[in-house]
Amino acid sequence: MDKFLIEGGATLKGDVQIAGAKNAALPIMAAALLTGEPLQLSNIPHLQDVATMQALLAQMGVKFAPGKQGELQVDAGDVHTRFAPYELVKTMRASILVLGPLLARFGEADVSLPGGCAIGARPVDLHLQGLRAMGAEISVDRGYIKARARRLVGGNIVFEKVTVTGTENLMMAAALAKGGTTIANAAQEPEVIDLADCLNRMGARIHGAGSSVITIEGVDTLRHAAHRVLPDRIETGTYLVAGAITGGRVRAVGTHPQSLHTVLSKLQEAGAAIEVGDDWIDLDMHGHRPRAVDVNTSPYPGFPTDMQAQFTALDTVAEGSAMVTENVFENRFMHILELERMGAKARIEGNTVVITGQPHLTGASVMATDLRASASLVLAGLAAQGTTELRRIYHIHRGYEFIEEKLTQLGASIRVAPDHAGDVEPKPTAMDAQRVG
Repeated sequence: MDKFLIEGGATLKGDVQIAGAKNAALPIMAAALLTGEPLQLSNIPHLQDVATMQALLAQMGVKFAPGKQGELQVDAGDVHTRFAPYELVKTMRASILVLGPLLARFGEADVSLPGGCAIGARPVDLHLQGLRAMGAEISVDRGYIKARARRLVGGNIVFEKVTVTGTENLMMAAALAKGGTTIANAAQEPEVIDLADCLNRMGARIHGAGSSVITIEGVDTLRHAAHRVLPDRIETGTYLVAGAITGGRVRAVGTHPQSLHTVLSKLQEAGAAIEVGDDWIDLDMHGHRPRAVDVNTSPYPGFPTDMQAQFTALDTVAEGSAMVTENVFENRFMHILELERMGAKARIEGNTVVITGQPHLTGASVMATDLRASASLVLAGLAAQGTTELRRIYHIHRGYEFIEEKLTQLGASIRVAPDHAGDVEPKPTAMDAQRVG
């Protein structure tokens, strides 16, 4: 078990290379189950969640052949079980994404329910309703979803609530269904578009991804393809906030500026000068303290819930007061109590936190509770006076590739140290012999 020791006060400056998007890589890896031919992927990030997805697919018989950094061949030609055990699914809710592909290609799937989640309920009811609308017989027995269908049949699906993984699961299932499928009130995230692009390269017929209505014309088989995963917009936003919270200048390279309009707008509102190129974003605070900004999260193209915690940290040291409202998850303010240990002035009122910015925070011993909360505490530590000790850093390694090295390159003082007093870290699921890159 390790922890971060962060010496605050450094002004971050320099370039940071952005990795592939975790939230695109995971469904695309699951999509390999739709074909018996290899899927050649690139720009796969080196993350614990990717290792978990590898472990889940490998126990089904999927084979992996790593290439150079970020390259991974996924071959589902010899799948021998259609079973996703609780021991793996409980560590990563994205594991539910194997349900649609397994059912569509093999006609059966037994997938564990994901269980609880630190940031709130994320039920899979909408996934199951959609699959039933496509002709699947589904039951839930002893914590497992048991789905059967001789062949899925296209249908009209209307989500009562926008769901990213639900959209992705049903889009993959519909790719091999008989006839056409329409998904209304579909998620519009860039990661959904990236999955659709990959599926189309495999021979699927998907139109409208990125809009609220997606149409899929089912095909009999999918084939070999090569696909490069899009850059991670949340990693990009996190490093830009790191520049803003320290009054510095950070240039994110190898990114996708078009997917970050709402985040960049809020950074400009906070006082940042922003320049954008085809695949880079430059943020410069000119040494100034940020201004407080209000945030309201909502599904894409609104402000992303995965950037809420980072802007909350920014507001704790900003000039003025701000209100941050979380409209996507009901329990995503657990980082507030930890920020208060560092001197933040914040008051939770329902799904809103009211923040009064302070001239500075003070280093303290804090604990990460989930992936994005851990990022907010790293950012707070960068802006604090003194040393911040951050425990449970396994959370941050689920979604940020080489974050210690990248921040150090920008001038931060952050190092890993043994945490003998910390909790027991979950048993790793990475398969060292098949590690990406």
